[in-house]
Amino acid sequence: MRNGRTRVVVTGMGTVNPLGKDLEEYWHGLIEGRSGASPIERFPSDRLPTKFACQVNTFNAQDYIERKTASRMARFSQMAVAASGMALTDSGIDLSKEDDYRVGVAMGTGIGGFDEMTQGAISFATKGRLNPLYAPMIIPNMAGASVAMQFHLHGPNTTVTTACAASTQTLGEATRMIQRGDADVMLAGGAEASLCEVGIAAFNAIRALSTRNDAPERASRPFDRDRDGFVPGEGAGTLILESREHAINRGARIYGEVLGYATTNDAYHQVAPDETGEAPAKAVVLALKDAGLQPEDIDYVNAHGTSTQLNDAGETKALKIALGDHAHKVAISSTKSMIGHLLGAAGAVEAIATLLTINRGIIHPTINYENPDPDCDLDYVPNTARRKDVRIAISNGFGFGGHNAVVVLARYQE
Repeated sequence: MRNGRTRVVVTGMGTVNPLGKDLEEYWHGLIEGRSGASPIERFPSDRLPTKFACQVNTFNAQDYIERKTASRMARFSQMAVAASGMALTDSGIDLSKEDDYRVGVAMGTGIGGFDEMTQGAISFATKGRLNPLYAPMIIPNMAGASVAMQFHLHGPNTTVTTACAASTQTLGEATRMIQRGDADVMLAGGAEASLCEVGIAAFNAIRALSTRNDAPERASRPFDRDRDGFVPGEGAGTLILESREHAINRGARIYGEVLGYATTNDAYHQVAPDETGEAPAKAVVLALKDAGLQPEDIDYVNAHGTSTQLNDAGETKALKIALGDHAHKVAISSTKSMIGHLLGAAGAVEAIATLLTINRGIIHPTINYENPDPDCDLDYVPNTARRKDVRIAISNGFGFGGHNAVVVLARYQE
């Protein structure tokens, strides 16, 4: 127990994302500062202002799921199952020895089966036909439901759809479930596969995306003066959370501990963040309070860092409010500079990067940082990875609708 609460630790991680099909490929891509952006290949882009994305072109669902079962899932659910299977293997947990009503799932997504939704609508409009599985394939809860069915998990199962804050919130909410005694083990993560013609067009319509078509690998440039929008991405990430007691009793390897969590809302605008930065700052303050920490205890911030003008300036302001003078001393970097914006999956995949940083003592860079912005004047670990002993870090997730979520992750100590 810590502060009278059950301690929650991370014992396994798995991811499918634009930098790799497993943890090691992902990690090496991060510390090498490699961009996952490339011209769109899977669908026509001639009508789109943005003709590139951070894609997972090597993903084959049948590498992880039986063919017939995979055919009944949307791509985002397939990726959730793949990442979850990798995380379970990484954790070393033997599910046959667990009470399956004490193992649950918390999965986040921003949209659900966007491509499948679009294709089904086109089919019905042009041919009058619709796949009988159309509805159950596209609804957002099917990623978490598919994970539960694949691994026979009967415990709590919840889906969070708070846009780009979704899977940061799943980590926090899964932690709370374990602390309440609802579960011993939770698979917490997120999945997103919204790369399709309509999906790109939708974000283009609100001018959220970069249009740097001549150099996709240089398009995602969080905190840089010349940023012109985010780069859309896809992928999934799952973390295995357990009560410390449960993990120790089974002899698990522990990546780190979830020390704190908080969420707030801007209550301001559908897509634009409140420029004052007050609500995300409050989320950071409350997460630190939940963890029993002071700003000076934070060694690293994995920023939301989308590469949009408003988000990056607002997040910088929020960190200054929340951390005070320490904001100028702490190392900050944006994973999205390399993997793009995975929307509802971003928080989980970035939390994995944060825990790898804590374990390996290297902070990945914010790539494409070339021209400083007077409104973004903190230490963003520009362009080159940095060795640093990181004990405690925060990971931010902010979403359309003003959703703000922050988790505090730490090196495990007895």
